[in-house]
Amino acid sequence: MTKKPDIESILGATASKTFLGLKVCHDFDMINASSVFIGAKGATPYGNMGPFCQNAPDAIRKAIGYMANNIDRYNFDIGGPIFPKGSKPAGDYGNLPFSETNFSENRSVIRATVAKALKAGAVPIVVGGDDSVPIPMLDALADTGKYYTILQIDAHIDWRHSHMDEKLGLSSNMRRASEMAHIKQIIQIGARGIGSAHLDDVQDAQEWGAEIIPADDVHLYGITQIIEHITPGANIIICFDVDGLDPSIVPGVLARSPGGLTYSQAIGLIKGAASKGTIAATNFTEFLPESDVDGIGALTVSRVIAATMGVIARQNNKSK
Repeated sequence: MTKKPDIESILGATASKTFLGLKVCHDFDMINASSVFIGAKGATPYGNMGPFCQNAPDAIRKAIGYMANNIDRYNFDIGGPIFPKGSKPAGDYGNLPFSETNFSENRSVIRATVAKALKAGAVPIVVGGDDSVPIPMLDALADTGKYYTILQIDAHIDWRHSHMDEKLGLSSNMRRASEMAHIKQIIQIGARGIGSAHLDDVQDAQEWGAEIIPADDVHLYGITQIIEHITPGANIIICFDVDGLDPSIVPGVLARSPGGLTYSQAIGLIKGAASKGTIAATNFTEFLPESDVDGIGALTVSRVIAATMGVIARQNNKSK
């Protein structure tokens, strides 16, 4: 046999340009969704790097497209269909416009779109794009008047004051979050190896009160202790840089680092967060399709996002 088997034909898949075949939802005034997939090609890239993760939203959509006709099947990761009876489905907003010269406009577009989703009662799932994307998303949550806990999953802690004379880049998102009055708790999971953090970045994070839980501790002690750190009843923002996962399951990242989280640990953290509070917003960033291997990273990330949609759909649904 020289040709790879076609699983799409076995599952009766049809072409879909949206995530999981979800309905397009450009009009937030008409939306009736529990969450919404928002593609963000980038926000504030460094120097000549440009939007190096700009193809991620479409690659992630494509990776799970073959399951669009099977969205009602039992998902063992979350104990039932993604959208159980009585719950609202998710929607797909499409991709936001991106300017390679006007980074302020990129941030404004992300902020405004997230704010509209929140106002419409849909949890934004912002899919990037580099890890500067969370900054305007986090800023938009200030408009709600609520306080938030950030659960960050990442190989890096992202507490740089600035890098390459840029304060709003991918290495500074948690530093910027700490400066926002509505962010009251930051729990950071998955740091490992040598990354962007200087000694004073770690000290500043700890002095602020950020709880840094290296990947090694997750493997040694499990995720239960992490979930216990979340303030009961908290409004939770999940900031998920996919290099927080092990490169064996997501090789498509800029800086591969062995020892990352497993798929099950990631899903467990998301479900555990929802058990302690309410997931109010999420982002998934730093997937680099051009460095992926046989599409395995895109598949993994798409599956995590699908499970997250299911967890969010269950938050206010009595028939869990």
